[in-house]
Amino acid sequence: MVVDDDEDFANAAAKVLRDAGHDVRIQLDTETAMQAMEARRPDLVILDVMFPESSSAGFELARAIREGSDGLKNVPVLMLTAVNQKFPLGFSALDADDVWLPIDGFLEKPVDLDLLRSTVSSLLEAAASRCRAEG
Repeated sequence: MVVDDDEDFANAAAKVLRDAGHDVRIQLDTETAMQAMEARRPDLVILDVMFPESSSAGFELARAIREGSDGLKNVPVLMLTAVNQKFPLGFSALDADDVWLPIDGFLEKPVDLDLLRSTVSSLLEAAASRCRAEG
């Protein structure tokens, strides 16, 4: 699932991932994204940070995913954002933690689409390995 209010970007990312064999759904806001995830668990979420409703809505959704139902809390979250361009705070994968920023990967926009494709594949492989180890 791609969750991004930039519909053009979301469609471009979805096309690249579909061409790589993935089934991709797009949600343009965090509220409907959470509802869609609860209705049908995604294998992975690609999540922007800034949305019209809040410049930190993506952070909040990442925490809601981790705190949500058992079915969602282990879904890998890849944060893909331009937040550092708008607010030069230097967010990176190093800021990931279990409470404040519970994500599995971090990429900055503009993103190289080959890097996006390979990162998604790596996160899905890691999630599948965890499932096999647990199960």
